[in-house]
Amino acid sequence: MSTGIRFRLSFMMFLEFFIWGSWFVTLGTFLGANLNATGTQIATAFSTQSFGAIIAPFIIGLIADRYFNAEKILGLLHLVGGGLMFLLYQSTDFTAFYPMLLLYMILYMPTLALVNSVSFNQMKDPEKDFSSIRVWGTIGWIVAGLAISYAFTWDTAENITNGFLKNTFLMAGIVAVILGLFSFTLPATPPKADRSQKLKVSEILGLDALRLLKERNFAVFFISSILICIPLAFYYQNANPFLTEIGVTNPTGKMTIGQISEALFLLLLPIFFKRFGFKKTLLLGMIAWVLRYILFALGNADSGLFLLIIGIALHGICYDFFFVSGQIYTDSKAGEKFKSAAQGLITLATYGIGMLIGFFVAGKVSDMYLAADGSHTWESIWMIPAGIAAVVVVFFLIFFKDESKKATNLS
Repeated sequence: MSTGIRFRLSFMMFLEFFIWGSWFVTLGTFLGANLNATGTQIATAFSTQSFGAIIAPFIIGLIADRYFNAEKILGLLHLVGGGLMFLLYQSTDFTAFYPMLLLYMILYMPTLALVNSVSFNQMKDPEKDFSSIRVWGTIGWIVAGLAISYAFTWDTAENITNGFLKNTFLMAGIVAVILGLFSFTLPATPPKADRSQKLKVSEILGLDALRLLKERNFAVFFISSILICIPLAFYYQNANPFLTEIGVTNPTGKMTIGQISEALFLLLLPIFFKRFGFKKTLLLGMIAWVLRYILFALGNADSGLFLLIIGIALHGICYDFFFVSGQIYTDSKAGEKFKSAAQGLITLATYGIGMLIGFFVAGKVSDMYLAADGSHTWESIWMIPAGIAAVVVVFFLIFFKDESKKATNLS
């Protein structure tokens, strides 16, 4: 791969995740403070990610893989998305805000697969080359968070009250247009699917891989993946509003510690695999969720700030050791015939079904512990996902049998 192509792919990844990180982290805070949204309404807004994840395979499978170059669809989706972000920036009530956000996420979620497709098409050795390019996406997310807190200070208590967080959508929209235009300069990635063959819905959604559930360990892992997404949804939906409400300064900037941790532990993941194996690595990821939320319940903006920072920093273990490990485990189980279908199935189960349930539960719990003055009983809120994660840990520990030998294919 030439230096020029590597730079373009890295810049593409940077912009792709800068856009998402620009508004997603502070979404709950913005909706609660500026659009007077309830916990249930905030959950509904975050659920657009799940609907986007469910619909995305149809856009990729029916359009991108069969008729048009991936980079051109990527450009078009981001240009339209930039326009929707500008409309979100102008919204003044939740009723008008929600349908535009839903449409935006339906268009954005497919771009996550498209940037991977464009990247893989240029790589002779993806296992060697992809991580060094994908890491720029994490850097993009980090830079977006640092910009919100330290460059523009949109997430200070005064600026939140004054409605400055709406500027996050404007920033995301501007960068989306830039990426939309830039996408047309990316290396050509033509469709590879055979249009003469009839495409089945089961193939698009990865349902052909359901036969993997016949194997006990994979079935236990599959169920655990759905259930652990409930605690994950609590973090995405409530972490920024929580830090803001209890008075933590520069909350969005501090949350980028989680992405820094994610990049670090991604590099350490092969070491843990080699030393501890899949089961212990996956267990460590789930246990980290329990610990994280206990730390959130105990921490505060003053003497307990270090507990919150540790909880945020655990994101690398929480995410990489379970979700990234899970993708690798799924790949090892699927075999050549069902690799794509298996990854599609696990994505549908986690970001689709699991997160949808998680956001719903998180919204209900947030409303349950909402006081008359608008504050929340955060200690009680955080102990609920900690308890759910603990149950998943016990379930996985009991029913997932350690595999001393290399995972065998089921194809």
